[in-house]
Amino acid sequence: MSTQQLLPPAVAAPPAKPLRRRRRDGRAAVLYLAPAAILLAALLAYPIYQLVLISFFDYGQPQAAGTAPLVFIGFENYAQLLENATFWTVLAKTVGFAGACVIGSLFVGTSLAILATRVRSLPRMLLFLAALGAWATPAMAGSYVWLFLFDTDFGLVNEILVGIGFDGMAHHSWTYGTFSAFGLVAAEVIWCSFPFVMVTMYAGIQAIDTEVLEAASLDGASWFLIAKSVILPMLRPLLMIATIQSIIWDFKVFTQIYVMTNGGGVAGRNLVLNVYAYQQAFAGSEYGLGAAIGVVMSLLLLSITGLYVRSQRRSDAWL
Repeated sequence: MSTQQLLPPAVAAPPAKPLRRRRRDGRAAVLYLAPAAILLAALLAYPIYQLVLISFFDYGQPQAAGTAPLVFIGFENYAQLLENATFWTVLAKTVGFAGACVIGSLFVGTSLAILATRVRSLPRMLLFLAALGAWATPAMAGSYVWLFLFDTDFGLVNEILVGIGFDGMAHHSWTYGTFSAFGLVAAEVIWCSFPFVMVTMYAGIQAIDTEVLEAASLDGASWFLIAKSVILPMLRPLLMIATIQSIIWDFKVFTQIYVMTNGGGVAGRNLVLNVYAYQQAFAGSEYGLGAAIGVVMSLLLLSITGLYVRSQRRSDAWL
C-alpha cells in the first residue's frame, strides 16, 4: 500500500500586478503633467515671490519711483491689517458674497444641466447658445448691461415691476442698499459663471450609463429622486472640480463689484477683498499693505480649497 505525503494547500500570494500597474500609471501621469507643472511654476513662482517680498517692506509711491529707500518692516503690514476692523468687515462680506455666488452657480448650472437632458434637441441647443453667450460676455460689458437693466430711471426691470402693480419700485435704486447691491452683483456673477457648471455637469450626466437610470425609473423613483440619489452622487468628482473653480473665481471678483457699485458702494459698504486691496495699494499708494492683503487672500483660498478637497476625499460618497 503506497502512502502519499499530504501537503498543506498552498496559499496564493496576493496579485502584485495591479499594484505595479497603478505605480506605472502614476509615474506616467507625473511625466505627462510635468511640462505643464514646470510652466506654471515658472510663471507663478516669481510673481508670488515678489508679492511676499513687497509685503515685508514699507513700499509706497516714493519707493516705487526710486526717490526713497526701501525699509524692511517685517510683519508690520500684516499686524496693521489684522488690527484694522475694516479688514475683518470686508473679509466677512467677501466670504458671504463668494459663498452665495458659489452656491447659486452650482444650483443654477446643475439644474439646467439636468433640464438639458430632459428636453428635445432644439430647446437644448437654444439653452446652450444662451448659456455660452453669457459665458463669453466680458465681465465689464456684462456689468454695464446689468446696470442698464436695473437703472433707477430707465431700467427695464423697474418699468416691468411698476407695470405689474409694484408702484413702490418706481425710481428704485438697486445699488444703494448694501444687500440689494450685493444681490445684484451676485446675480450678474452667477449669470456669467453658471455656464461652466452647466456644461461640466451635462457632460458628466451624458457619461452615466442609461441602464442605471432606467433601473431606478423601473423601481418607481421619480425624476427628482433619481437626480438626488443617483445622478448627483455619481457626479461627485465633477462637482468637486466645479466647486473649487467657483470658489477661486468668486472669491477674487473685482470687475463686477468695482463697476456696478462704483468702486465699492456708498462709504465702502460693498467692498470685497480684491477691491479693498486695490484701494489700499493704488489709491492709497500703500503697495506693501496691498501685497499683504494679496498674500492673505492666497492663503485663505488655499486653505478653503484644501479643506474642501479633504472633506470630499473622506466622504463615504467619494468616487
